[in-house]
Amino acid sequence: MNLIAFDIGGSGGKMFLGKYTGGSISLHTLHRFEHAAVSMNNGLYWDVLRIYQELCRGIKKAIEAADDQIDSFGIDSFCNDFALVSPEGDLVTQMRSYRDNRTIRCLEQLYQIMPEKELYQATGNQNAPFNCLMQLGTMVLENQSYLFKNNTLLFLPDLLLYYMTGIRKTEFTIASVSQMFDFSTSSWHPGILKKFSIPKQIFAPIAAPGSILGRTSEAFNRELGTTGFPAATVCEHDTASAFLASSGLPNSAIISCGTWAIVGAETDAPVINSYGYKYNIANEGSIKNHHRILKNVMGTWLLQEIRAEYRSRNLEYTYTEMEAAALTAPPFAYLIDVDDERFYSPGSMIEKIQDYCMLRYGSAPSSLGQIVRCVNESLAMKYRWNIEKIAHLTGIHFESVNIIGGGSQSGLMCQFTANVMNLPVISGPAEATALGNIIVQLAAHKKIETIAQGRELIRNSFAAKRYTPVNAQEWEKQYTTFKNRFYLNLTRGSPKVRQDVLQY
Repeated sequence: MNLIAFDIGGSGGKMFLGKYTGGSISLHTLHRFEHAAVSMNNGLYWDVLRIYQELCRGIKKAIEAADDQIDSFGIDSFCNDFALVSPEGDLVTQMRSYRDNRTIRCLEQLYQIMPEKELYQATGNQNAPFNCLMQLGTMVLENQSYLFKNNTLLFLPDLLLYYMTGIRKTEFTIASVSQMFDFSTSSWHPGILKKFSIPKQIFAPIAAPGSILGRTSEAFNRELGTTGFPAATVCEHDTASAFLASSGLPNSAIISCGTWAIVGAETDAPVINSYGYKYNIANEGSIKNHHRILKNVMGTWLLQEIRAEYRSRNLEYTYTEMEAAALTAPPFAYLIDVDDERFYSPGSMIEKIQDYCMLRYGSAPSSLGQIVRCVNESLAMKYRWNIEKIAHLTGIHFESVNIIGGGSQSGLMCQFTANVMNLPVISGPAEATALGNIIVQLAAHKKIETIAQGRELIRNSFAAKRYTPVNAQEWEKQYTTFKNRFYLNLTRGSPKVRQDVLQY
């Protein structure tokens, strides 16, 4: 069985051919491309037309690789970003990036409409400026609500699927993180929509993951030169897909590590209370019985920006070379809060890190190795801090950590995480998002009955690596210093990019 998974991240996209034989899955890369949000007139936009072109290029390669025998197709991507589509199918708006700063200028007004605590209690979603609600609320405040009339809001995966199939829908996991979704009714929250003056009519029907959406349209088939194929509704939020490909070990924390690092665990149901609000812990939907409790950490974004900055100086480093340089630098010389708001936006990342360290240490890392070691040690520290909060909220006693996604290929990060957690770390699969996408397609086609079966397929098909803690006593000492320096007096404050406002 030939299954195509299209995975769109914040810095690139990948299309895979998954071959299912009944007892195993193989994964073959068909197409990769880099992309980035485009800055224009103080706005930040995704190039949706380019992404659609790359989708078509990838499918043409899939048709050739599978002899036009594509049995299933599924898309996943980042969440919250959307376009409005007219009844005729025209793009009415460009798609803003979640890093666009328009919501920042309106955040105080938005939280006057409905305070953070009330929003959290209603949805269980983290309070963050990139949420779809904040984007729509900003449009209302800036007199753009006329764009809602007669048009349909489609998130990125749903938009691409619409142009492939002609079917408009919103997938459940994407809807669940919009800060407009009510887990108790599995539908849009009428109270939130009313308060923010957002008409319910702009939303497409919600579709459950693990179902068949429909076949590609005749127009699309002609354009691509194919006989057509079915599209499945997968967990379209990329983190939801990635978590489904995790080891499935009992009492294992999960870190889906990419541009963002998503730190969390699976539960049967939402956990929404004052503790979760205090630490801004997110509830996010998944396929049935795989609800996710998690925290966002800035992730490899900082390393991507550092690498890009060196490249702009005509210095090209691979991630392997960056890690090797980090190992030559002294340990624990500089630690930062990787989620400080200054690190959120692109550009001048090295200078931002150096300025931060100058304020706190009176000196700053200068070499590539010092900078990369600072980021990796700080990421590991922040992973532990968040896992401790999730353990308290859920009552789970974690016995291991599973790092999945592209970041699982970093031996340095996996080892540092094992050290600071004093727990074994299981790394892989690296292409967790695509594999999670594929096993939900298998469920949609009734080839497997449970996610546990899908996880077993993945374990049988892809090797994982185990990291054992080293020098845990020294890491414990350094973690205590880190926690006391940055998080001892954590309080909630006025809305900012980071909602966990820290007192230094």
